[in-house]
Amino acid sequence: MPFGWRLPRSVGFAVLIALTSASPSLRAGEPSVPAWLRAHVGEGEGQIAPVVLERARALYQRKAVRNPCYFAFDATRPHDLGGRGRRFYIICEAQGSFRAISAGHGGGRDVGGVADFSNGRRCVKNFGNAADSDLTAGGAYVTGEIASAFKGYYRAPGGGDAVFMRAFLKFDGEGETANARERAIGGHPAVLLRAMCRRKDLTSPHADQDGYVPFGRLVDYAAGRSDGCTSWPPSDAETIIAMVRDNPTTLYIYPESRDIDAVARAVEAGQPPSRAGLYWNSACLKDIGAPRFWRKETLEPILARYREAHPLPQPQPLPICR
Repeated sequence: MPFGWRLPRSVGFAVLIALTSASPSLRAGEPSVPAWLRAHVGEGEGQIAPVVLERARALYQRKAVRNPCYFAFDATRPHDLGGRGRRFYIICEAQGSFRAISAGHGGGRDVGGVADFSNGRRCVKNFGNAADSDLTAGGAYVTGEIASAFKGYYRAPGGGDAVFMRAFLKFDGEGETANARERAIGGHPAVLLRAMCRRKDLTSPHADQDGYVPFGRLVDYAAGRSDGCTSWPPSDAETIIAMVRDNPTTLYIYPESRDIDAVARAVEAGQPPSRAGLYWNSACLKDIGAPRFWRKETLEPILARYREAHPLPQPQPLPICR
């Protein structure tokens, strides 16, 4: 059992049957889903909703990857629960292991009154697949190659300076997520450098032509939002990236546009989504009112016009460190 990931069997079958009534393939007694995994199905903290598991398993089986583990992400769940909401799932059926961890969602943007498709820290209201939108797009992905990029230096906790090389796990999508590479969508640790400046370091292999290197303060933003990618706490990101290095697997992100549109219609009609056989986390639905999916065909022209009217200023060099 890898990484010690196996949680206790805490969900009764009576509750499970009620929760999975709209997903026949996950009903109690279904032979294709192991009993130990059914025990993790539900809508409680650290559990996976039936429809999310059903689609994640179907994608994994369809792709027939060699990796014994697959991933799922339920972006309808809250991110911050006075800690970090666990809504990203690592499932290794062959080893009988299941783990739920936190993951950041796309923050979206508010483009100067032209369109507001921003998201708060806790719940996602806006989803989409437009380039430059910083939005999460649900659907099917396969993990791709891993790229590491030098971001700068920072002061290590124990003293001295450390190099910050951030790993980025690229995703390949299909259908509405087929532009994942174009959007530079993937997974990475939720860390970055803030308060950046330049300092002289002629011995560094990362020095620029004038002998300067970037230097900043390392910040963990695991409780925050991303630019549309999936971000994980640093220790979890390290484990995930090690799992898929030279051994790709599948990732299913819920909800897709069809789910978002159906839930929005139910809300507009004054009908609880669950009554229509639809799934959305109830706490987040109460927070957001109704979700919206911004299709690239609609949003990309808006963003293009905004960029034309508001060109970015010329990039300026970082200030010299004091």
